[in-house]
Amino acid sequence: MLTERLKNTIKDYPDFPKKGIVFKDLTPVLLDPELFNDLIVKMSDNPIFKEADALVGIDARGFIFSSAIAQIVKKPLILARKKNKLPGKLIEKEYGLEYGNDSLGIQKSSISGLDKFVIVDDLLATGGTAQCIYDLLDSQDKKVIGMSVVVELSFLKAVDQLNFNVYPVLKF
Repeated sequence: MLTERLKNTIKDYPDFPKKGIVFKDLTPVLLDPELFNDLIVKMSDNPIFKEADALVGIDARGFIFSSAIAQIVKKPLILARKKNKLPGKLIEKEYGLEYGNDSLGIQKSSISGLDKFVIVDDLLATGGTAQCIYDLLDSQDKKVIGMSVVVELSFLKAVDQLNFNVYPVLKF
């Protein structure tokens, strides 16, 4: 079963990047081509992608999963990047993480003519990053119709604060 294979592959790093955080490292999944393929096929099978005009991949690990899914579902991929990583006119927002602050930006031209988006990332923790993407798109009268993630840290209850459905493959 895919969820068991993922659980057995994802590695925990206690106290990273700071004390009290248990970092879930999905890198070992990428070292197993068969597992990675099965995961991408499973994520891509979600009907929400048929409703979307495009996917939004989040810097940086979200790019890995979103680019593979975008190829399968044949949808454009929009990049949400950290500060000073994208040229051109941007929509930008600062947001809080469970261990600090960060900011994300999206090129305005990349979302032109598109209305409905699915956010793709590796992991949903407190929801700060997902909410940031929602706020960025909402500020441009765009709609987030859902989020696809490999892992949801359900004990943090981020989904209770988000205005869209989250579709995790695995919950911790």
